[in-house]
Amino acid sequence: MHAIAAAPPLPLGPETCSQGHRTTLILPTDEGGSICLLCLSNLLSNPRSPTVHVSYALSQLSQALSQPQFLHSILTFHSHFLISPLVAVLSNFDDEPLAKQTIDLIQRLCGGSNSNGNENEDVHKEFVARVSDWLSGGSFTWSRRQLYMLHCFGALLDNQDCNLYTCIKNKEALIFNLVTGLQLSNDEIQGEIMFVLYRASLLHYTYMDDNGTDILLAYCPKLLHMSLDILMKSQSDDVRLNCVAFLTVLAQKGFFQSAHSNQIGSTDSFYADNFMQITEHVIDGPPLEVLFAEAIATLDLVFMYLSSDYVSGKECQVFIEENIADYIFEILRLSGSKDPIVNSSIQVLDLLSHAEQAFRQRLAVGFSTLVPILRYVAEIPFQPVQCQLLKLILNCVLNCPGLVSTSTGEEITSILAGMLNKHIDGDIGMLPETFTLSCSILVAIIKSSSSRGNSRLAMLVKDAARCAVSTSLGNVHHTKTDQILHSLYLLKEMYAYDQEDNLASTSSMGIRVCIIDILRLQILPWFMIVINEMEEEAIALGVIEIFHSILLQDSNLDVKNFAESLLSSSWSSVLFGCLGLFPTEKMKCSVYLFFSSVVDVLLGSDTGQPIRDAALHLPSDPTDLLFLLGQRSSHNLELFSSQAAVLLVLYVSSMYNDRIADDKSVLASLEQFIIINSSDFLHAASASVTIELLVNLYGLCRGFAKMSYQIPYSPEAERIFFQLLAERDWNSLSTKIHSTSLKWLFQQEKLCKSLSDQILTFCRCKGSIGNVALHHETSQSVDLHVFADLITSGDNFAATIFVCLLRDLVENPCQVCDIISVLKVCTEIIEIAPVASDQFCMYGIDGVLQNICNHSIYSCPELFMAASELVFSILKSVHSESISSHEAWVGISVKLVDYLIAAVASDGWSEEVLTIVATLSLILHHSTSEALTESSKTIILNAPLVSMINRMISEACSKGPALFDHDEGTTGEVLIFVLLLLFFALRSEMQALSYVSIRCHDLCKLMHFGSSVVKLIASFCLVELFVGISDYMSRKPVDLKFREGYILSMSSVLEGLIFFSNIQVALNCSKCLSTLMTWKQLKIESMVSEKDNWCRLIVEELVMSLSIPSLTSKPSTIHHKPAINIAIALLKLSKVPSWMNIVFDDTSIQLIIKNLSPSSLSTELVILFRKLLNSGLLNSSHIADLNRLFQACRRHVYTGDNQDKSTDDHVENTALNLDRVGRARVFLLSIVWSKSDPECCLWSSESKKKELLEEIELFTKCLMEEDEA
Repeated sequence: MHAIAAAPPLPLGPETCSQGHRTTLILPTDEGGSICLLCLSNLLSNPRSPTVHVSYALSQLSQALSQPQFLHSILTFHSHFLISPLVAVLSNFDDEPLAKQTIDLIQRLCGGSNSNGNENEDVHKEFVARVSDWLSGGSFTWSRRQLYMLHCFGALLDNQDCNLYTCIKNKEALIFNLVTGLQLSNDEIQGEIMFVLYRASLLHYTYMDDNGTDILLAYCPKLLHMSLDILMKSQSDDVRLNCVAFLTVLAQKGFFQSAHSNQIGSTDSFYADNFMQITEHVIDGPPLEVLFAEAIATLDLVFMYLSSDYVSGKECQVFIEENIADYIFEILRLSGSKDPIVNSSIQVLDLLSHAEQAFRQRLAVGFSTLVPILRYVAEIPFQPVQCQLLKLILNCVLNCPGLVSTSTGEEITSILAGMLNKHIDGDIGMLPETFTLSCSILVAIIKSSSSRGNSRLAMLVKDAARCAVSTSLGNVHHTKTDQILHSLYLLKEMYAYDQEDNLASTSSMGIRVCIIDILRLQILPWFMIVINEMEEEAIALGVIEIFHSILLQDSNLDVKNFAESLLSSSWSSVLFGCLGLFPTEKMKCSVYLFFSSVVDVLLGSDTGQPIRDAALHLPSDPTDLLFLLGQRSSHNLELFSSQAAVLLVLYVSSMYNDRIADDKSVLASLEQFIIINSSDFLHAASASVTIELLVNLYGLCRGFAKMSYQIPYSPEAERIFFQLLAERDWNSLSTKIHSTSLKWLFQQEKLCKSLSDQILTFCRCKGSIGNVALHHETSQSVDLHVFADLITSGDNFAATIFVCLLRDLVENPCQVCDIISVLKVCTEIIEIAPVASDQFCMYGIDGVLQNICNHSIYSCPELFMAASELVFSILKSVHSESISSHEAWVGISVKLVDYLIAAVASDGWSEEVLTIVATLSLILHHSTSEALTESSKTIILNAPLVSMINRMISEACSKGPALFDHDEGTTGEVLIFVLLLLFFALRSEMQALSYVSIRCHDLCKLMHFGSSVVKLIASFCLVELFVGISDYMSRKPVDLKFREGYILSMSSVLEGLIFFSNIQVALNCSKCLSTLMTWKQLKIESMVSEKDNWCRLIVEELVMSLSIPSLTSKPSTIHHKPAINIAIALLKLSKVPSWMNIVFDDTSIQLIIKNLSPSSLSTELVILFRKLLNSGLLNSSHIADLNRLFQACRRHVYTGDNQDKSTDDHVENTALNLDRVGRARVFLLSIVWSKSDPECCLWSSESKKKELLEEIELFTKCLMEEDEA
């Protein structure tokens, strides 16, 4: 009813046809005609009907069926009417076009009925029943009609959307006729029969009842043999495809197994030979692209056969001997890596590989074909045959030595590395078996002979190993045991490969470092996260094993750093955690053997032997370990060995702040151990338990107890401990020791004598091996950094011990080399920690140094120079207030000056002499802070020294223009140091101007002809000289008498350097020139106003620069400071040059103010504006603009980010790669820079900001006074 209602209205047809049939059988068409179904049926059913009439009728029916209304009507009301007539056409007419028309109509009617609803499936089923009845009715002979009927039956069965099996009534007869028909030697009919058998067998096994009879099984051997025979002999692709499809169904249903059981001993070679010929035909037949479907189907059939349980290894071997594998490799070679044929081929090869011996040779021949296939397969995530292909490659790499060439190994490794790298984020796109096989192949490749010396292959494997680890550890919440173990195995073998000297040293180092980094940065953090939730002991053992394997290699720096990295990450606690999670003997053995190897690496070879000896007897619980220490072990060798092992375990773990037990329990156990076993220690019975080990552990526990103030200790144990150290030789400075333990030892006054002897031993070794030191934050072999930290902390006797050791060495007869070694160590400690110099001075090192200088100045120059270097280091770093006023420094200064004068006279200006000059400069520098004033007097009042300085400067001045060339060599270095000494002398509190008779004219010559550094220092000296003269004139009126030419030449040099590239030189020159202008006795006013056009040029250049917007930025304003100073000095003159009014006209001043910003305003500019105000050159508009600018500047200072980066460090950074003299020069220059005004930035300090604000306030005050006036 639904279909009728939904159908569109049909046009009205005729009431009857020409034969008078009723109207219900007459269906109208869209063209206006009509078809009488009864007439059509009569025509089609009559075997005598002309074929042309039948063909025309079928074409008209086909055309009508294409019309929706007609098709709907016939399917709805007359769906079964045409079934019999259409079948009759196929059986009555031997005409191929007519058959094709009929089959097409049948398919259309069946297709339309199926799509029209389940209730119309009966049309399809009835067609199947009618055709199957016809085929079952008689035997086959070759005829066209049978061929057409078979083809129609096959087309009907091709659509298996519904159960057509029940429609076939006489199934036995049908199958009998079909099997019988296979004997006909016609390809066409055999192909049709094979297709019908294939489709019918599918229906048969799909819809057959559980209790039903398997009709096909009765024809088992015959049907198989016939099908295979047709398959081999047929030249038709369709026939072969149908045969393979049918055989595949039979194979799935066990027909080959039945054939085996019925024909034991005769089937192996038969099937192998047949399949070989089939495969050969696929290759040798038409173009492969046409035969892909046939090849895939054939390979699937072979796979189906070989994968059956009844196929023996012998039969696989027969298949291989029949060259099946060779033909499959050829198919792969020609396949172009197309996915279906690759899958089928690899599946069969995988089954053939079970016959290992027979297959190995074939695999070696076809191996080159598999590598390109691997590249294709690796690109596809979860590719179905990835695992099988990798198995084949692994099989070949392992079992065919020498087959994998260098290039092939690199290609395979590159492919696998790329495949692993795709899934490095943890979202693994491969099966676990694929991952493990990839790792196994990589291991096999690096073990092959072709990998020897192949650095490129090693790099590829290294990248693959990194990707493998990242992939296996990608998800910390889902532990994949096999993948993790295989990635660890790959790393282990890669490291072993590297250790076998297979590579050049550079490549080897890169691989070794990479593997250790993977373990340290990936494996270790991951293991620390998952250990508490780990359920697999194998993973924990695997991680411990690979870490252990690294430690078992040569104990180089990388391995030591790796061991320290592990222990610093609480690895000891992790190991005992593993013992708690997996309390097995295997785990315990692994853990304690690991501890023994760590001890070997950190403390030296075989030092971990006690742990190895006692590993089987040690408990798993740390509490039980501590219990062992509290037992008396004098007569129990097993207990004694276990206690030694426990001490080593505690030592290694606690050394890196890892607590396997609480500090209170460890200290109590150690104290019990000391008290109970004290007699054994005192009588040297415990030779293998080193005293240093006990000292380090006890000192560490006591140090922690002192810091916490909550852990009690045993005075009795402490007494025995000190007694033990007094009677036994020990040296904790020679082993790795925790900083807390070392500090506690140095805090014990009773140990000072022992520690002094150990420090002397350390200094001797330091002097013999040079400056080689390893540093660690908490645990280290004691080095200079450790002593520097101890001394600077100040809460121990380290500085006192060093000073007392030096004093004892000087006062008692000893080797001079001992004193020198201690002096050098002290010097290097100060270089590391400058604050240490204050500690040394606090404990009287000056007196010791005076004694050394007094006794060694002539007898041992090497000792004297070592002492002088320490003096320089101390004075370089010490704070002036820490220097005592003891006369020792005076004695040191006298000896330094005496040595300097004598050395210059005999050997000239050597490096040692220049170092002493630098030391004298530092003494003068400290005098400015009211320290070492008496020592400064000995320098300044030393006439030979002053004469030598003057003579050196005079000689330099006499060179004239040639001075610049001399500055590049040794002479220039000497001149720099002499000028530095002169500078510090002029700055000292001793009023050196009265004693150092240096001429201003000579300094100007140095500034004019010297290099940049000489210009700089000479300009600083001239500034200090002018400051001294001005100060002297302010305190005592004096009549300065200078020749006019003398002043003119000096001022010309200063004016010429105002525009020098070094801003500090220019600033110094501007200060000197400004100072000259303040000396009224020189009558500078007349010289400037009447003759000096250079000053006008300076001021005009300044005004022009400040008037241009791009030149008033912050950096540019800094470079204007020298010229600003000159302008200010000119405005301060009692008689301002008349041309100043012309240069500073209203327009120029307005432009300057407009172009200034709050951030570019400097103190000098504010002073300049104030002087312009006092000179009456500012009008009201200028003043208003300046007030707004100053207000903005105040806000910027208070709220803005105006802190410039200090440039003080730039001098120190240049000294990193200089020698001793160069570093001294750079340091003295840094002092010169620091003592001058920090002019390199506008607001470099808070004082500069304050000075700027004060000048702004002063400007405002002057403005108010002027308004009041």
